[in-house]
Amino acid sequence: MISISSNLNLMIKAAEKASKSVIRDFGEVEKLQVSKKGPKDFVTRTDRQVEKILIEELSKSKKNFSFLSEEVGKINNKDRENIWIIDPIDGTTNFLHGIPHFAISIALQTNEGIVSGLIFDPIKDEMYFSEKNKGAFLNNQRLRVSKKNLLDDCLFASNQEGVKFSDLNIRCSGSAALDLAYVASGRYDGYFHNKINIWDVAAGALMVEEAGGIVNDLNKFHVNNIDIRASSSAINDKMLEKLRNF
Repeated sequence: MISISSNLNLMIKAAEKASKSVIRDFGEVEKLQVSKKGPKDFVTRTDRQVEKILIEELSKSKKNFSFLSEEVGKINNKDRENIWIIDPIDGTTNFLHGIPHFAISIALQTNEGIVSGLIFDPIKDEMYFSEKNKGAFLNNQRLRVSKKNLLDDCLFASNQEGVKFSDLNIRCSGSAALDLAYVASGRYDGYFHNKINIWDVAAGALMVEEAGGIVNDLNKFHVNNIDIRASSSAINDKMLEKLRNF
């Protein structure tokens, strides 16, 4: 049986509670696709409601921890060394169009960096989680990055607008959190993106590292302007060479 910290257990419970709202509203947003008004305002409300639930649940036993979230920004509480980093729905555009590929993302940052990460895909019921020096898991199964060492055999992900590398096999899924979770699980071999936000990648970056992969140092970037490169260790140098001018 996997041993997890009280903090990660709190994150899991918060994500599971918030996911009920996500699943219910996703069923409604699919119906709204055929309406004249469209689902945009509805999805914005869902995003904020999910964020509200997460903040409330995470605050129940960690009242003093601070927050950094996509919708409300920074909330400074008494404890500013422990920060919950939240993306209530990563993949909002997918959600908006009724595409079932999005996730709830939560990370815990301390003065040691990111120490816990969770990415929950509620539609597929896939719960990815990791803790520093304890490994990465998908629904209690240990994750390992891909062992492929030829770029031609690899599959990469990037949501960078306008990105095109004719000699890299790339998918643009619309969810950075799930892209990184997929790198950690070996579904993708690498992920790269410029000028992305910390709440999109905090949980996933830890996950890739704990699954045996390599992620560049994100601390040197501003939280709203991160250039991330993440991959299996087997192809990291080759990927970075391809992205040298990216």
